[in-house]
Amino acid sequence: MKQYNNPPRSEWAALCQRPVQDDSAITPVVENIMQQVKSGGDKALLQLSQDIDGVQLTTLQVTEEEWTAALDSVDETFKVAVQLAYENISAFHRQQLPVDYEVSPMPGIRCSRKWLPMQRVGLYIPGGSAPLCSTVFMLAIPAGIAGCEDVILCTPPDAKGSVNAAILYVAKLCGVKAVYKTGGAQAIAAMTYGTETIGRVNKLFGPGNQYVTKAKQLATLEGMPIDMPAGPSEVMLVADERANPVFVAADLLSQAEHGADSQVVLLTNSVAMVQAVKAEVNQQLDQLPRKQLAAQAMSNSLAIMFDNQTDLVAFMNAYAPEHLILATAQPELLAKEVRNAGSVFLGDYTPEAAGDYASGTNHTLPTNGAARSWSGLGVESFMKSITFQSLTQQGVEAIGPAVMRLAEAEELEAHRYAMDIRLSTIKNNSYAIL
Repeated sequence: MKQYNNPPRSEWAALCQRPVQDDSAITPVVENIMQQVKSGGDKALLQLSQDIDGVQLTTLQVTEEEWTAALDSVDETFKVAVQLAYENISAFHRQQLPVDYEVSPMPGIRCSRKWLPMQRVGLYIPGGSAPLCSTVFMLAIPAGIAGCEDVILCTPPDAKGSVNAAILYVAKLCGVKAVYKTGGAQAIAAMTYGTETIGRVNKLFGPGNQYVTKAKQLATLEGMPIDMPAGPSEVMLVADERANPVFVAADLLSQAEHGADSQVVLLTNSVAMVQAVKAEVNQQLDQLPRKQLAAQAMSNSLAIMFDNQTDLVAFMNAYAPEHLILATAQPELLAKEVRNAGSVFLGDYTPEAAGDYASGTNHTLPTNGAARSWSGLGVESFMKSITFQSLTQQGVEAIGPAVMRLAEAEELEAHRYAMDIRLSTIKNNSYAIL
């Protein structure tokens, strides 16, 4: 870990800067893949699976037989864990359903807002080094609560052409209508343009590697909405002098094992805590199957010590972490100072892993400082709102002069006339159907 003691504010911007990934080399690769899918449809997807993943597929959609085999293969302990997570995440997200409303700001005027689900949404679930069945919960549950009619899922198959059984089990429980065996940039292209088998969706959701991220960026240029800007996952852990370094190290490593580019920051008021955590990290690293990835991430991690609590809080908010763990004596008090974070974990017994899997909150969160202006995924992410307004003659008379004057200020004569003709008609009592 790179250690900094009381860095001056002039250095904060540099410390908050995440490593910039040079994607110039992959951009033309992804553009080529997307163009192939756009012009070639299913045939291109099958060929890309063979060329990129070395998998020879005959069909893209998971069959009923494959569903059945997968559902039968998972053990009971997994089913129990899935059910618990499903119930907690559902309970939390059901409270997020937005409420329609109507107001009458003046006599003769009614304005209302109505929320509606997106009809067809596409979920991308990584299935490479870590098949993220937990992400199926985080995407499919709010989509179902929102009322999306058609929820589809794309995920890469394994070397035998099969989809991970855990992913399929969770997808079935969460009401996913169809699962397709395609991954990477080509999956994003399929849901963006539509193919013979995979229809175009209204919005794309889900994490992925740099190829998937670049494909989602390019998809937005085609008018396809996406969930949020994506970057390497990250955690900031605020630990005071009484925090347990064993817990702290475990939480930092749980983020680091996501990948070599994961961002890990320890923020503390204690130099002794930094040293204790470093020693514990080295000890726990040896026990991890993904030791090499975690070690790479930890080599680029930051340990920042502030004597001044005001500076510590200010830096915490300046960094705007995706995950923020408050391992302090009074985490609720510190939580009141949080202004920028994706999701916050309070106290020594609240690891990030709880939110990743089963506490109830969503783990699809803004990264790379986007928490300054973006929220994590929720039910509203799968919905859109429509506003309505209705004016009677009384309403026209109430706001007509103001509308006309504002239209004049903008030099938009047709706007002014549209209201003027109604006021004249009311005044002369000469309403006519044209």
